[in-house]
Amino acid sequence: MANTWNAVVVWALRHGPRRPGRLRAEIGGISTKVLTETLRRLEYNGLVARRVYAEAPPRVEYELTGLGRSLLGPIEAFGAWAADHGDEVMAAQDRYEPA
Repeated sequence: MANTWNAVVVWALRHGPRRPGRLRAEIGGISTKVLTETLRRLEYNGLVARRVYAEAPPRVEYELTGLGRSLLGPIEAFGAWAADHGDEVMAAQDRYEPA
């Protein structure tokens, strides 16, 4: 989960399967290339499943696996912590003086 976009993509998939274009629209600020790399990495790690439909044109959807869904609680908790302490973090950054 160390990559910046991993948690964002997992969180965006929490409501069910999504096509890549819809994911990009819902997330915002992520390039097609970075989204593709992130989805591949999440699939490689067993957090996301890729489903290809035999249609013309081909349709691809991504959804969380059970393992991926198990991350939703920790991601939500981290988001709550960030909301509760964001001002303190910003204040610490403002006070910081590099050595």
